[in-house]
Parts: sequence; structure tokens; C-alpha cells
Amino acid sequence: MKLLFILLVPLWLFAQSSKISNIPLPRVYIQNLDIYPCDDACMEEMLEHGQIFSFLAHADYGEIHDDALAQNRLIYASLLHLGTSGFGGEFKIAMLLPYKKIGKYAASTTNSAFAYMLTKNSDFQISSFKIEDETPEDIYSALENITEEGFSFVIAPMTLTGAQTLIDINPNLHVYFPTVNRQDINATANNFYFGGIDYRAQTEALLEHASSPIIIFYNQSRVSQKLRQYDIELYAQLELPNKRLIEYEIKKHTSNLAHILKNNRRLNGGSVILNTPLIKSSMIMSQLTLHDSNVSTILSTQINYDPLIFSTTQYRDRKELYIANSIAHNSAILDETNRLLGNDISYDWINYSTSIGVDFFYNLMTGEPRDYPVAIQNNQVQYPIEIVNPGLSKFTNILRQEAF
Repeated sequence: MKLLFILLVPLWLFAQSSKISNIPLPRVYIQNLDIYPCDDACMEEMLEHGQIFSFLAHADYGEIHDDALAQNRLIYASLLHLGTSGFGGEFKIAMLLPYKKIGKYAASTTNSAFAYMLTKNSDFQISSFKIEDETPEDIYSALENITEEGFSFVIAPMTLTGAQTLIDINPNLHVYFPTVNRQDINATANNFYFGGIDYRAQTEALLEHASSPIIIFYNQSRVSQKLRQYDIELYAQLELPNKRLIEYEIKKHTSNLAHILKNNRRLNGGSVILNTPLIKSSMIMSQLTLHDSNVSTILSTQINYDPLIFSTTQYRDRKELYIANSIAHNSAILDETNRLLGNDISYDWINYSTSIGVDFFYNLMTGEPRDYPVAIQNNQVQYPIEIVNPGLSKFTNILRQEAF
């Protein structure tokens, strides 16, 4: 596995550049010279002894009945870029990246697209079109370049403002916004697609587990303010006995909540809603425990679905924490390929959404079945919602429901 990672390092470096080389990746063909047949047990023994190429030779020509062996073949075929029939043309995708606005996602979303295409047996070209900002001039110029270079499909991880600007320009391109939900933007044309998480639906699912009073912790970030708005709107529709709403704004440098929590009997039996990022949420939960706040549940949306929560909190702090999660469909091959590129699609929803977008465009162009069984209705990805609890060492599924 270390050798495979070393071999893939040059590919990762290409993914960081403005334009990935259009020189096709070399194909690997394995010829089976063994005169004896090899069944599932035989191939499993080859894997156990590290005989990868012998395994692939037989797996390529023989019929595999074991799901684990079939999955291993897919993973190694992807990593080694095995030649098969596959899609005959070249799949071209453009990444429109306002790098000052999206920071690390300029690289990670490109890696998500690159990792997805590595799992396909097709020639592909991924080019990054970086713009400094999301001004109409910058976006229009980038779209012109994208069109001139013959791209029809664009992945655009942009802010809400940038996405609206692009939509108003209305280019003759298929554009997927992994960062934006359709309900938050004005779009009527059918060539724009949206992969943003539905925070309102997540909030609605969480409030089914709420009891009064509802205690909201928030800050001044755009996402936190949006979540707070959903909380208030949906709170008004709740039918709870003795219904009360309590709100606390957490300033940027606040680290002591004694003035809020100490001997505060108003919180007894209530449900805390954390509209704060992980580090702040961890601080709030630890101080809820410290001050013996007798709350019944702690609720949060996708923003706190992060494995770091197991190291930033103690189990007793998060024991009654319930998180809404919409990252539900990943294959082992996509997970593994992303990991080798230092990328995360298991917990980072923007990278996950980017993978869904590339998968959708690949299906449009090639007609091949989609890898992600996630519906796209009215040009919006319809995510299922799971309610999970971070237990002693892993997230445990409490409830799963399909998209609202």
C-alpha cells in the first residue's frame, strides 16, 4: 500500500496545478499465463500472500462470486489504471475555483473530482480555472475560457453570492454547485444543479427529538445565522407543552460560560441546539457538564459531524448528542482512492457533494450507471438524513429517513 501511495504522489501534485496534464494516464494490462483455473478460494489466498498481479490476472478473466474479492478487484483496478473496455471518449470537466473565497476547497474539491475519475476506465481531462474573487468580470472571463477550451461540464464550489452571479450570466454550460442548496438561490434555467446540504430538513428532523425549553447557541457566522433562522421558524410549528425558546450568542473569544450556565434552572429538561463549529460546540458541551446543566438532549446539524469530536469531547459530554448527517452513500473504492490523495469524502460534505456532482455528469455524458444512488430532483441532490450519536468510539445510527 505504501508503494501505491508513492506511485500516486505525482498524480496528486497534478491535481494541485491549474490544469491537469492532458497526457493520458498509462494503462496497465495484465496477461494471465497460468494454465490452471483459480476459484474464489484460490484468489483469496493470492491476496493474503500479497500476490496482487496474480490475483488481478485471474480476477480479470474469471468470474468472481465473492463480494469482498470483487471489491478488491475494483480498488486495485482503479489504483493501477487497468485497461478495460470502458467509455470510449474523453470525459472533460472544468473546476471553477474562487480560491480566495473557498480556501482549502480549491484543492480538495479538485482532488474529489480527480479521485472519482481514477476509478473509471476512461480517458479524462480535469482543468482548474482559478479566479481570485467572485466578481462578475472574473466569473465571465473564466466562463469564456472554459467554453473556448471545449468544456461543457463545470463543478463550481462557490459562495451563494458567486453562484447567483454565475447564474445571472447564464452560460451555455452544465454547472454543478456543490456548496449551494437550490432553496437558497434564484435559479430557473435547467442547466444548473445544486448539491448543498438541506439544513432546514436536517433541523426539522432534529426537532423531532426536542423537548422544551429549546436552547439555541449561535454565533455571527453566515451558516450559524441561517441555522438560527430555521430553528426559530420551525420552533413556531412545534407542539410542545410549556414551549419556551432561549437564545445565547457565543462571541468569538468566549471560553467561560459560567455567567450563562451556573445555577441556571431555566435550562432544566430542555434541548440544546448547537449552531456553532466543532471547537466551540465541544467547549459548550464540556461546560454544560461542568455546571450540571440538566438538559435532556443536545442537537446539531451536519456542521458537527466530524470524527474530531471523539478527541475534543469526553463521552459523558456527548452522551446525549444527536447529529443530523446526510453523507450516507460512499463506496470503499472511492473512499480508498480519496484517502490516498489525502482527501476526505466520508465526513467533509463539500468534497462528498463534489463526488456526487462528477458522478452525475459522468452519467449524463456516458450513460453508465451512477455510483451514488442519491436522487436529483428539480436539479437538487435529495440527501437522506440520518440521526447519529457519537458513542464511545464511533457514530451510531439512531434513525434514518429519506430526503424530505
